[in-house]
Amino acid sequence: MKVVQRKSAVATAGVSLLLVLSAATIAQEGNPADVIRMLDAAVAFRVRNVAGFTDIEHYAAYRGSDESHPLAEMNVRDSYKAGVGKSYTVLSESGSSIVLRMGLKPLLENETKINQPDRVPQSWFTSTNYDMKLVSTHTQRLNGRECYALSIDPRQKAPNMIDGTLWVDAHDGSILKVEGVASKSPSVFAGTTHMMRRYVNIAGFPMAVYARAESDSPLFGHTVVTIDYRDYKLEIRPHP
Repeated sequence: MKVVQRKSAVATAGVSLLLVLSAATIAQEGNPADVIRMLDAAVAFRVRNVAGFTDIEHYAAYRGSDESHPLAEMNVRDSYKAGVGKSYTVLSESGSSIVLRMGLKPLLENETKINQPDRVPQSWFTSTNYDMKLVSTHTQRLNGRECYALSIDPRQKAPNMIDGTLWVDAHDGSILKVEGVASKSPSVFAGTTHMMRRYVNIAGFPMAVYARAESDSPLFGHTVVTIDYRDYKLEIRPHP
């Protein structure tokens, strides 16, 4: 994956990361307040340094228990700019026009709305937006990394806010995975929506690599939507 960044930005990001890591020493003992502060610092570090990014996202929708044959698929280019927001370009689509129109494309519209500059801070996984509790003072292994699990309860209910569990790296506080249920149904037609998103470290920042949403409703039955993210290009904010 190609990363666009300037040397000065790399140096500054390295210094900032050292500051985040220094807080991690205390968090190794699993002190709840220290783990939460480390997570908040990691989120702030990403916000300060990532000026924007692009990636390619593959959306697929399934019904029932068959996850081998999608009802509809869509490839899009996602472009995000701090202070501006998100925009999407549909590269290809196939399958049911109804599912595309009523299921997948509204997801893009919703992401565009919640990533508007005045709204995006409300979606961050921070102690400002969530009540958080450490599940255990002991670390666990997730994708080869030591991490802490935090139970999270959104302070405000919204379809994009998750009531569930957040896993963060025990050394730097970066997000590894989140899983739970949407705190508010995305529509009157949808039932409880189970959500999961995994992250990978790209140039020192957690970026989503896979997401899954699963729901049951009287109207649509059992449905699953998956998103695969690839080809990230990050723009790191330059510093003097």
